[in-house]
Amino acid sequence: MVSCFACFGGGNKRQSREEEERLSLEARAKAAEAAQIRQEQFEKSAAGRAARAQLQAMAKQSANQNKGEPVLKWQMG
Repeated sequence: MVSCFACFGGGNKRQSREEEERLSLEARAKAAEAAQIRQEQFEKSAAGRAARAQLQAMAKQSANQNKGEPVLKWQMG
């Protein structure tokens, strides 16, 4: 007796998994592209420029705070 799983849809499982994987990859690629576009738009906006300036100011302040004095101090007895 010969069994035929393809007649009952068993042969299509691999094909549908491959199709689902392809669709998932496409959806992730589109989402990544949309996120990149939103990031670029934010960076060009006034809020994005302000956020970048604030981060730069915080980094500059942090770098100047420890100038000339070690972060860890060693005390003996």
